[in-house]
Amino acid sequence: MDQRTELGEFLRSRRARLSPEDVGLPALGKRRVPGLRREELAQLAGVSVDYYVRLEQGRARNASAAVLDAVAQALRLNEDEQAYLRNIAKPVPARRRPPRPERVRPGLQRLLDMSANVPAYVVGRRVDVLAWNRLACVLFTDFAARPPALRNWGRMIFLEQEIRDLFDDWTVKARETVSYLRLQAGSHPNDPELAALVGELSVKSADFRHWWASHDVHDKAHGRKHLRHPVAGDLVLDFETLRLPSDPDQVLVTYTAEAGSPSAEALNFLTSWSAGTPDHVERPT
Repeated sequence: MDQRTELGEFLRSRRARLSPEDVGLPALGKRRVPGLRREELAQLAGVSVDYYVRLEQGRARNASAAVLDAVAQALRLNEDEQAYLRNIAKPVPARRRPPRPERVRPGLQRLLDMSANVPAYVVGRRVDVLAWNRLACVLFTDFAARPPALRNWGRMIFLEQEIRDLFDDWTVKARETVSYLRLQAGSHPNDPELAALVGELSVKSADFRHWWASHDVHDKAHGRKHLRHPVAGDLVLDFETLRLPSDPDQVLVTYTAEAGSPSAEALNFLTSWSAGTPDHVERPT
């Protein structure tokens, strides 16, 4: 990702979301395009119009944290968007080490295996599923039976109809995947595999291409998913995302159901049903 180009496109997309009324400014004159004008944003951020124009064009090198914070406040950016802005505004090092391979610690895999009643998996910076337990395979897909390249939520969500049909709220899941990938691209602008993934999905999926152009960014957190499972039927599951302190690019994702609910009964059924199936949950390599 070209950081200078992305910085300008991101700032313009955030300006377009705001109207003068949103920020307490008078709406003067007819506007050719929606959103705040550059001079209005510069006024709100307390910087010169010339400096803001250079910032939006990627020509303001080494913008200070104070300036970025002022621009973020003027644009009403949330925490994820602020972090993204800081990342893409940083200069790219002249020499870059190749991204290190992502590995899951044995202790974390044991934790997954011991969580027999909770579907759980670990996802990496490119939304690759790096580790999983048996119930996650039964609930979503047999990760062990897939080649590593197809254990990727981006490819699964956008390129596989079977996975798409699993999510009753597919659009929500898909947009979350896109916004998380863009957030990660801001943190890892020199990751060639991440860039290749974005390029592949942009070519193969019109939905991905459309949502990627919106420049939305969002970290993984918590929420609720509605699933249509071919064996267990409809499930409503709450997910929690736990970021690993020793490796913040990896997150542990767990799914639970409200006690006594039909979804809890369905999850218990899947747990019992999976116990009688062949042990297909091989260890990830």
